[in-house]
Amino acid sequence: MNAEERFNKLGLRLPPAPTPLGVYKPYLIDGKYLYLSGHGPVRDDKTLIIGRIGSELNMEEGKLAARQVGLTMLSTIVTHIGSLDTIKRVIKVLGMVNCTPDFERHPYVINGCSELFAAVWGEENGIGVRSAVGFGSLPDNIPVEIEAMFELF
Repeated sequence: MNAEERFNKLGLRLPPAPTPLGVYKPYLIDGKYLYLSGHGPVRDDKTLIIGRIGSELNMEEGKLAARQVGLTMLSTIVTHIGSLDTIKRVIKVLGMVNCTPDFERHPYVINGCSELFAAVWGEENGIGVRSAVGFGSLPDNIPVEIEAMFELF
């Protein structure tokens, strides 16, 4: 199965690809690499999931928000690159978690995105290197922001 077929089998929907609200590009291709800027959790109606993990949101809600960020990133790929099948593998993921100072399960939250990528591109190609870190705040009070780098075919 290719990535598009795996995604369709999951029964998930892609939200609209976000447009930049600042001075940056949502994606950049350099040779055989695709870089995605930090993405937030965009819903189907273009609104953002908001809230800090450890106060307004619990850990499971944070993990679902991270999966929604992953879906938003897939939407950017499909919208601007054309197909999930253009991605050979995930190289790196940086996950930033908006959380209370006592929250320590950042990797668990970012697994929401990493598990989605593994399901789409398979464990060999869908899992890259990763960092998951906590932040005192993120833009618009989103719970998770993720950026990534991919290798293209």
